[in-house]
Amino acid sequence: MDLSHADVTAAVDARHWRVVLGHLQATFRTGSFVRGAELVAEVTRLAEAAGHHPDVVLRYPAVTLTLVSHDVGRLTERDVELARAISAVADAQGLEADPAAPRMLEVAVDALDIPAVLPFWRAVLGYVDDRSAPGRLVDPEGRGPVVWFQQMAEPRPQRNRLHLDVDVPHDLAERRVADAVAAGGRVVGADRAPAFWVLADAEGNEVCVCTWQGRD
Repeated sequence: MDLSHADVTAAVDARHWRVVLGHLQATFRTGSFVRGAELVAEVTRLAEAAGHHPDVVLRYPAVTLTLVSHDVGRLTERDVELARAISAVADAQGLEADPAAPRMLEVAVDALDIPAVLPFWRAVLGYVDDRSAPGRLVDPEGRGPVVWFQQMAEPRPQRNRLHLDVDVPHDLAERRVADAVAAGGRVVGADRAPAFWVLADAEGNEVCVCTWQGRD
């Protein structure tokens, strides 16, 4: 059964997990590569038993786990159950998570004729169509950012035609916006917050800080 982002957020351990860009993500600070491998080994055991597998990034000194039900492209009860089991393993191993670490990156292409430009980006990036979101491209290896296409009503030659979307934990978004402003940026638009804030650097290059809130 598909779950809303609000329901998923309420059902998992807030010390560990955050919903970002339709995925459930946690980063556990292991302190060493060996402890990270031990966590991954236990997660592998859980995943095999459940028949449901997370995406795993093992680095020194942290492990990032990302959950989504790949067959439907959305969060389901399977993700919540596996997240709870992983939280129990992390507690047993004495591992803490960094709730500020989860994030996912999108690249947005402004286009007047999306069907005309989308095939170019699919080919040049080696990406595939996102089954869960028509008009969006994803890296089949899960490494690169999502690329999506924003419909333009008219040409805007004086405005940048590419921008980044940074999806962050909903409870840390305002801090991220404040940090960006303190670093020399400015808020261009906040009328759709907390779904997203539009920020710009000193030269007008734009980025959106996004959360799941306001769109579920």
